[in-house]
Amino acid sequence: MIPIVFHPAYEAELPEGHRFPMRKYGRLAELLRARGLVPDGFVTPEPADAALLSGAHDPVYVAAVLAAQVPRVIERAIGLPVTEAVAARACASAGGTLRAARLALSHGLAGSTAGGSHHARRAGGAGFCVFNDVAVAALALRREGAITRALIVDLDVHQGDGTADCLAREPDLFTLSIHCERNYPHDKVPGDLDIGLPDGLDDAEYCAVLEARLPALVQNFAPDLIFYNAGVDPHRDDRLGRLCLTDAGLLARDRYVVGLAQSQRIPLCAVIGGGYGNDVDALAARHALVFEAMAAA
Repeated sequence: MIPIVFHPAYEAELPEGHRFPMRKYGRLAELLRARGLVPDGFVTPEPADAALLSGAHDPVYVAAVLAAQVPRVIERAIGLPVTEAVAARACASAGGTLRAARLALSHGLAGSTAGGSHHARRAGGAGFCVFNDVAVAALALRREGAITRALIVDLDVHQGDGTADCLAREPDLFTLSIHCERNYPHDKVPGDLDIGLPDGLDDAEYCAVLEARLPALVQNFAPDLIFYNAGVDPHRDDRLGRLCLTDAGLLARDRYVVGLAQSQRIPLCAVIGGGYGNDVDALAARHALVFEAMAAA
């Protein structure tokens, strides 16, 4: 079975009635256990510390988060109260993605049951994202010489503006974002390759775009590692999405990305990205699809 990373801090307490579906992280872990995908248990990561986080973020911002003293204007942009629990969650998520990436380098495939916080920019968070876990992990691995080149394949329904911002001066850390063009964020940060989709694309139309663009990029860029943001908010029932994928379409997408990495013998680290709505069980089941795709591979 593939290594899967989970930390209890992935699920932080929020005020009653908050619109962010925080419960999905714990529910996803329960679902993966029930489906037999972690027979030996989850891998528990070490939360990221200030030095690690400052490799991708402004140290002043990092210090403010760790002290739970984020300026109100940034807290509003994040959309979460930056309490001690939320700060701990962000540190655990960044550490979890780094641990999963290291496991992918040694095992070929690995994933974290959190991560994909791609709206967090260098100077501050936004869009339910406090720290940019993928940028933190990619920069750390490159600094220590574990990788030279990484490809970020971001298939969340929203453009990966924060990852583009954090990695803007890193040509060897390539960002691909395939997203709904008319969705959040409105002030997009150009990445290395941005593919904006029209509203309402269905399974077949979405997969056609992916199959037309991804193979040549993977072959030509030849990364040492792929970070895959498998956001499930392109689903037709997602509260914050504008595309029309089904569960079957998400699974086909995940199988395609994982299969392509496997065919090129490139390690792949998956993170779960976005997924929104009131039905936490349905969200967790969609997030489980990428782990099922990796297990099948």
